[in-house]
Amino acid sequence: MAITGLYKRILPSPPATDLSSSEGKELLKEAIHNGSAEGFLKLISNFQTQSEPAYCGLASLSMVLNALAIDPGRVWKEPWRWFDESMLDCCEPLEKVKAKGISFGKVVCLAHFNGANVEAFRTNQSTIGDFRNYVIECSSSDDCHMISSYHRGAFNQTGAGHFSPIGAYHAERDMALILDVARFKYPPHWVPLALLWEAMDTVDEATGQRRGFMLVSRCQRAPALLYTVSCKYESWVTTVQYLMDDVPMLLRSDNIKDIKNVLITIFTSLPSDFAEFIKWVAEVRREEDTGQDLSEEDKGMLAIKEEVLKQVHETGLYKHVTDILSSEKLACQIKQTSCHQNRLPNLAASVCCQGAKILARKSSLSDRFCFRETCVRCYSTTNGDDIATLVNDNGQKTVDVLVPSSQTEHRFCNLGSYGNSCGLPASNDILTALLLALPLQTWSGIKDKVVLQEIFGLVSIERLPLLLQEEILHLRDKLLILKRCKDNELEDNLGAPLIKLFPSCFIMYFFQRKKSSDHAGVNSLRDEAIFH
Repeated sequence: MAITGLYKRILPSPPATDLSSSEGKELLKEAIHNGSAEGFLKLISNFQTQSEPAYCGLASLSMVLNALAIDPGRVWKEPWRWFDESMLDCCEPLEKVKAKGISFGKVVCLAHFNGANVEAFRTNQSTIGDFRNYVIECSSSDDCHMISSYHRGAFNQTGAGHFSPIGAYHAERDMALILDVARFKYPPHWVPLALLWEAMDTVDEATGQRRGFMLVSRCQRAPALLYTVSCKYESWVTTVQYLMDDVPMLLRSDNIKDIKNVLITIFTSLPSDFAEFIKWVAEVRREEDTGQDLSEEDKGMLAIKEEVLKQVHETGLYKHVTDILSSEKLACQIKQTSCHQNRLPNLAASVCCQGAKILARKSSLSDRFCFRETCVRCYSTTNGDDIATLVNDNGQKTVDVLVPSSQTEHRFCNLGSYGNSCGLPASNDILTALLLALPLQTWSGIKDKVVLQEIFGLVSIERLPLLLQEEILHLRDKLLILKRCKDNELEDNLGAPLIKLFPSCFIMYFFQRKKSSDHAGVNSLRDEAIFH
């Protein structure tokens, strides 16, 4: 005898009105006519059914990010870049989300982390009047979308807390269209806006906080081009703890007498899994049967990435980092404090974007390297072509490798070298970018006034080229978001991290005022150099 399973549920109506019903279609038609369903077509074109019963928050967010045409900057399934629930693995491990769902604050964090602007409100931080105005504002635009966090019980539906985007608003009937991402359960449906407010004005037992709504839009800044950070492994918590909390404490040591001391102090204490944290954004395009060349867009993107890498090389901080990592004596000192994985040398070979399968450079050599992070076991290049052969469990595949070219001669990376090679971001490139991205208060504990002045000059991004400034600001954004996530501050404070630049001229103003060499003056400067 066959066992009956669940296939959808009957939508309780009232209070809800099925979008596909005669009444529901008429409501949509009138909303479109009145201009309060502008975002509907963008959302419906990217409609996504949650792939797990507890993935409603992830599905709603990936749907909205795709509707806003935000480039994730990493591969979903090669060669395509596209937001999917499986890529939203920051702030909360996917296995935990799968088992228990995700909180309102952490969905806000994910939206920030993946390149969106977010305004978020719990119901105790807003009013039904404000909520209605925001629904009207979002429904009248296709460049801002609303995600609502509500309790299904208010609509006589089965289940508890749920997330879904709001697709449209009918002013005369004061109804909102919920594009329910649990399409296996309930279809998209209209509900009275006042009842939706009641559904949001409930407490999430997991956090003790009220539910609410968020407005998600595109950032004005361009997405990161070359560097990103990864939360794929839980080690990100350790790395963020080290960079944001431990490093400022280490730099308060009396032994910090020059820039070399500063860098060695940071490098010799890097977490053993540091290489998993910061990645180099690169992509691989499969060789088409037609053998067509790269598109102009791809060529242009490669040129921009190359320019960012060049600008990193031209910073004064890069020269100091390179000197440290190229010094045999200092390299040995750093190696001795490393784990058996030789994390700094491994950066040159192991860094890659999530989803990217291989990094390579045109060369006449045929060296091979293993990549622990991906399903690719090794690769080789032959005959000086920018073509690589992937060797994995499924056999061999030929790909075109999309990485910045370089006009200078490079030798292939190997586990014994610290310098940049093969046109890839070796440890010195990555460490330079990450040091520039640290909040400026990181350095304010340095007691030696001369060293403090010099390090502020090296890490200030005010005089960097605009392209590199934007890249560093993206990294800084992500670090600040991850710190809030690590410190469990997301539920109490939904606002975006504030990046307050400390201009070079402002720093010099303080130094000119405090020319005395006494520690009191330096401490005063340190106290005033507070950033967020």
